[in-house]
Amino acid sequence: MRWTQKPKPTPEKVEALQKALQIDKISATLLVQRNIETYNDAKAFFRPSLSNLHDPFLMKDMDKAVARIEQALSNQESIMVYGDYDVDGTTSVALMASYLTSRQGHVTTYIPDRYTEGYGISFKGIDFAYQNNIRLIVALDCGIKAVDKIDYAQKKGIDFIICDHHIPANQIPNAVAVLDPKQHNCAYPYKDLCGCGVGFKLIEALAKRNNATIHDLLPYLDLVATAIGADIVPITGENRILAYFGLQVINTSPRVGMQVLLEQTKKQDFSITDLVFTIAPRINAAGRMKHGNYAVSLLTETNYDLATKYAQEINAFNLDRREADKRITQEALQQIENNNEQQGYTTVVYHPDWHKGVLGIVASRLTETYYRPTLVFTKSGDKLAASARSVKGFDVYNALDACREHIEQFGGHKYAAGLTLHETQYEAFKTKFETVVAQTIEKTMLTPEIAIDTEINLNDISPKFYRILKQIAPFGPGNMTPIFMTQQLKDTGYGKCVGAHNDHIRTTVTQNGEQKIASIGFNLGHKLHLIKNKKTFKAAYSIDENNWKGTRSLQLKLRDIND
Repeated sequence: MRWTQKPKPTPEKVEALQKALQIDKISATLLVQRNIETYNDAKAFFRPSLSNLHDPFLMKDMDKAVARIEQALSNQESIMVYGDYDVDGTTSVALMASYLTSRQGHVTTYIPDRYTEGYGISFKGIDFAYQNNIRLIVALDCGIKAVDKIDYAQKKGIDFIICDHHIPANQIPNAVAVLDPKQHNCAYPYKDLCGCGVGFKLIEALAKRNNATIHDLLPYLDLVATAIGADIVPITGENRILAYFGLQVINTSPRVGMQVLLEQTKKQDFSITDLVFTIAPRINAAGRMKHGNYAVSLLTETNYDLATKYAQEINAFNLDRREADKRITQEALQQIENNNEQQGYTTVVYHPDWHKGVLGIVASRLTETYYRPTLVFTKSGDKLAASARSVKGFDVYNALDACREHIEQFGGHKYAAGLTLHETQYEAFKTKFETVVAQTIEKTMLTPEIAIDTEINLNDISPKFYRILKQIAPFGPGNMTPIFMTQQLKDTGYGKCVGAHNDHIRTTVTQNGEQKIASIGFNLGHKLHLIKNKKTFKAAYSIDENNWKGTRSLQLKLRDIND
């Protein structure tokens, strides 16, 4: 791993903030690095306020969307709420369906089948609406590129409201309203909402039109916070406010479906990281292994016993997902080794029998292993389907765009995308993708990076310092967990490998024979030799709290160690 130092802020700014807030220099440094330079900046950051959310009517077409939904509610029209099968999509559908139902709306939810319909708006979904006399579809987390589908719906007399957050193409669909802050002519101030966030702005506008307040919408924020974490959007600006209050809802009064999911984990005091690694995989497992409808049913259910039943089903899907993920990852790693392909600039693997629902997870696992832009393919009907994952700094979406001559369909983000192509194009695509990446990637991107916020000494770490650190949360893109570096460390003599396969290091470290602090280094077992025999080493780490049998103590979470 390569260690890089984040730019050091100017001493004058750090000193000014230190005096204004009466805090230590290290904390002030961390804040200035996050563009928090004044007392008022800090107040807005540490005390997020719902009053700082932007007026939803600043978003292009919001007035049109509200008018059409109010018309449907007034005329008792049936409304279809449509969204994708991932976490952002299913939470969006649950949010919108719950709100419209609370307004006595006649609501049908629709999640496309991952295997027969694929991502986004489908002709099958539109036909379902038409056959059931539904003339308004509210699509969430998808639709911004569905020009042909919206035209098809229009011919059948079906109106569309699109709530999306993906980058639009040159042509915008001819819908009644298109809500997407990334439209070039949308003046909405915050551009990084997730799909569920855009959906929340729509119900906020509907509530505002009906003289309700933002506080009336707090119960929906558990869904929004989960989507923010799972969709890896920046936790800045409005997303920070929504995540902050969403976590409060999750930890105090979550909806029934969320409550039973939380109970399954046997954890307490959930953070964004917990949502990403414990709750999101369960919600995702429904769409991966069976159908996204199971997740929507759970997240909209108000009966505890029924919700428990749904959660048990989803937990079973998640166990199946884990098994498939583990097996396919092993097969993919073996394929790479057998073909001696780990030396290129990309990782591309294919097997016709791999489960389509876990391709993205397997691609992430392979990226962790070889740290290359990665594609995992399987057979899907008469075509091949793939999930793509990238490395920090490299835009895999743009790389796929450069290979579009071989691709039938693709979509996604900078770091994660999906595509389909004809089997006859596979080898040509694979060659072109390797060429494009080799020509455009900076070679340093092929080595994982640890970005160090600042260097500190062990005696800088105290309960008071940690209390300030905790208030910088929720962490995520745009506000990552602070990473520190300390030199001249020594193991106190009891460092050892732990875990079923001795993959991890547990040690107590000291600096200059002074303060001692327990440390855990996941997947660092192979570096035990660097700390044995009282060798001096340096470590990159974050600071967290270890709760053992009711006793809390600070510990270092080692990210890497070097001599």
